[in-house]
Amino acid sequence: MVILRPTQKLRKLLPVSAAVTPESDTALGDWYVNRVTVDRRPLLLVVSSRGLFPLLVPARDVGSLPERLPHLVASALRRLSVPEPLVVAEYHAMAPVLVAPTRDRSILGVMVDSAFALPYYLTPAHWNDDTLPLAEYQLARTPWFAKGQADKVTVPLQAVPELLAARWKL
Repeated sequence: MVILRPTQKLRKLLPVSAAVTPESDTALGDWYVNRVTVDRRPLLLVVSSRGLFPLLVPARDVGSLPERLPHLVASALRRLSVPEPLVVAEYHAMAPVLVAPTRDRSILGVMVDSAFALPYYLTPAHWNDDTLPLAEYQLARTPWFAKGQADKVTVPLQAVPELLAARWKL
């Protein structure tokens, strides 16, 4: 089971499905989602709570995001060349997807900083949906301070394979 945590902007489109929400069972934890606009085009920025791993998705059909999230995560992990058994284990652990309110302000801060960085990775008038993985990769290379640990830096490209390997031990 995984929890999708939309920002207040998206709560109308992704209504809360669980009153009491435990932690996600997945290696990458809960997923936070916010709507951002780059070059007058809306995107969804989705970030994992444990690895701070970013996904960029065109903001079409936001209501279907809970159903699409496991597929989006699996595709992104494959682009990073994560071993297939780890991708499959994470994919299967992501069912069902529950929607709950946000609860970690440090993740929201990472999302705000990511939104400010996106225009540098998506050159105005020169990007499309096919170039979004390149921007994801750039964001995943960014070192982040989160969760109140000023001495601990998380670089998603390094953290994600470690988290998956530690959780699934395959």
